[in-house]
Amino acid sequence: RHPLATFFHLFFRVSAIITYLCCDWFSNSFVACFVTILLLLSFDFWSVKNVTGRLLVGLRWWNQIDEDGKSHWVFEARRVPTKAASTEAEARIFWLGLIICPVIWTVFFFSTLFSLKLKWLALVIAGISLQTANLYGYIHCKLGGQQSISRATPSFFVTAGAPKSKYR
Repeated sequence: RHPLATFFHLFFRVSAIITYLCCDWFSNSFVACFVTILLLLSFDFWSVKNVTGRLLVGLRWWNQIDEDGKSHWVFEARRVPTKAASTEAEARIFWLGLIICPVIWTVFFFSTLFSLKLKWLALVIAGISLQTANLYGYIHCKLGGQQSISRATPSFFVTAGAPKSKYR
């Protein structure tokens, strides 16, 4: 039901991986490769966190800072499936992409470390960090987290700390 969201959920992360693998073949400029891959990783982080997680699995997370300057993480999950809910295939694609890509970047980390291509290490660490941050946030949404909820969407979302029976 959300083919465009499903496409972009995989497009940026797969593009970053393919670009990382093939960058030396197409360009001699380390800086151009680094910036291109980092932009793809950033686009992926933003689209997964702000769009595809909400559309494909009904989960979202963010950080909010209150008036006292304290940081609060908010994890939400859709209460009841709606007619616009994603299909089971889209949910599987979401979770597989979310889990497999950090594993791939971890493999890149060790291959970069052992091959002594240390200039790529910062990029691989950025890839691991961005991919793992989304994975961590969505696992908290799925399994439960804090008891905070957005006041703007109380009828559509329930906090991740709610009983499991209200999850889809």
